[in-house]
Amino acid sequence: MFGELLKRLTAPQPATLPDADARLALAALLVRIARADGDYAEAEITRIDKLLQARYGLSPFEATKLRSQAETLEHEAPDTVRFTRAIKDAVPYEEREHIVESLWEIVLADGERDHGEDALMRMVAPMLGVNDRDSALARQRVERR
Repeated sequence: MFGELLKRLTAPQPATLPDADARLALAALLVRIARADGDYAEAEITRIDKLLQARYGLSPFEATKLRSQAETLEHEAPDTVRFTRAIKDAVPYEEREHIVESLWEIVLADGERDHGEDALMRMVAPMLGVNDRDSALARQRVERR
């Protein structure tokens, strides 16, 4: 089902993704960060759905469907580098800062900061082209809410 998208993500010089594929790549990255601690908690799933609804103006049904597709893509995809490269190429810096903030929302959704999730965030933010300072500020904004 996702073979063509995976082929585009793994190409040596991937083209900019169409909006629908960029949405799916972002949703898959959210799923990947939620699964990083080995506990894909209901709080994280709910938060992913709400983030997708708010970011893309989706109905609850549409967000659930997108997340379900993203779960499959995340499972089939070889590594995180492909998601981040696709998102970095498709999204301006300011929006990538918001993506990092969304990722922190998922990391913190279950009320715990797991070492696996922290390690993945330390890797993902720079791959998205977001510096450590901006990532830390994004985390702080999430923690204040």
